[in-house]
Amino acid sequence: MSDQNQYLLQESQVPTRWYNIAADLQSPPFPPLHPATGMPIGPDDLAPLFPMAVIQQEVSAERWIDIPQPILDIYRTYRATPLIRAHRLERALGTPAHIYYKYEGASPIGSHKINTAVAQAFYNREEGVKRITTETGAGQWGSALAYACRMFDIDLKVYMVRVSYEQKPYRKALMHLYGANVVPSPTTDTNAGRSVLAETPNSSGSLGIAISEAVEDAATRADTKYSLGSVLNHVLLHQTVIGQEAMLQMEMAGEEPDVVIGCVGGGSNFGGLAFPFMRRRLAEGATTRFVAAEPGACPTLTKGIYAYDFGDTVGLTPLVKMDTLGHSFMPPAIHAGGLRYHGMAPLISQLHREGHIEAVAHLQTSVFDAAVQFARAEGIVPAPESSHAIRSAIDEALDAKTRGEERVILFNLSGHGFLDLGAYEQYFGGELEDYEYPGELVEEALKALPRPAGAS
Repeated sequence: MSDQNQYLLQESQVPTRWYNIAADLQSPPFPPLHPATGMPIGPDDLAPLFPMAVIQQEVSAERWIDIPQPILDIYRTYRATPLIRAHRLERALGTPAHIYYKYEGASPIGSHKINTAVAQAFYNREEGVKRITTETGAGQWGSALAYACRMFDIDLKVYMVRVSYEQKPYRKALMHLYGANVVPSPTTDTNAGRSVLAETPNSSGSLGIAISEAVEDAATRADTKYSLGSVLNHVLLHQTVIGQEAMLQMEMAGEEPDVVIGCVGGGSNFGGLAFPFMRRRLAEGATTRFVAAEPGACPTLTKGIYAYDFGDTVGLTPLVKMDTLGHSFMPPAIHAGGLRYHGMAPLISQLHREGHIEAVAHLQTSVFDAAVQFARAEGIVPAPESSHAIRSAIDEALDAKTRGEERVILFNLSGHGFLDLGAYEQYFGGELEDYEYPGELVEEALKALPRPAGAS
């Protein structure tokens, strides 16, 4: 095949529409609520934070939403991303299972986060927005939005969770490279940050705190909007390019996955891969299993409750119905910083509660065991977050081996780990500790859940 034909084949695989799973749910999503009134919020309530096009996508029930051409033009610089069969890993495990991974680390910033960052920056630019604020955990999202804002000439301020700011200096450097202003959260720049520091001067931070700071910053400036890298409906919508491509690529491989796996923190990479396949389960009765892999140190799906809660720590955001550990939950300083979040995407939470998604929690050293095994077999260094999916994929493959059955496994390798090598060095030095968040601390955090009038 000529180079030109290879390019055309790649371009033909890039979706031109996003898939909205809200159109195929068995029951409609629960609406976000105003924390003061307990009533569903409307577009005007969200307008100080998001451009109207994004708000419309957040509440849309349309099954397919066209991707604007300027977004497609950028997508096509790195999409379609590869779908790879892990032959060497299969042989190393001695499993009859077929293992496939969708590799999102091939993007310019090395993770899936760029898919929604480009879309959100575009819609902000279309409304004349000059400045955006956001939070970031491990730095993949901050890097992605920094790249996207540079593409559309928008200023960006990133509130980076302090423990990751200190653990991952090269993520910070990458954001600086693209022109973003990056500060360690909690900061003294906002009322939210100052209140946290007054109570806990040495706070290592959390995504919930960083969200509070970024939201406050955006809400108090007329030239600024806020952008979120996970959790919300429109974010998962933008990520469905992953699953749509994977469906076509699996068809080209002549196989259909029996199980689809992704790591979950807020849920965007899992939803992006799983939702297009989930449509077959919801609408056509397919028996595909879906496994969401989370850290035992932040067990939102496996130990949380399904309730209305704030998306941030201080309580500035609307209330959303989701699996939550409580917005006051303070996660430990594990290396999978992108998964250190108290809540879960409402759409994933709903599907989990309806029995369509299984959840499993993994401890940190077991995750790094799997990451090293994968890297030595396949040659790709995975991010700590993505390695939770690898752990579950290996477990599935070993289970298939024990049962003597064929099984087709598909997982999302959502980012590379080149900027996480310090964590690998700690692993090899025996310095990583396992931490399973105690149930009694979860129960304590859940006592602070809001009780909006009329919400169930």
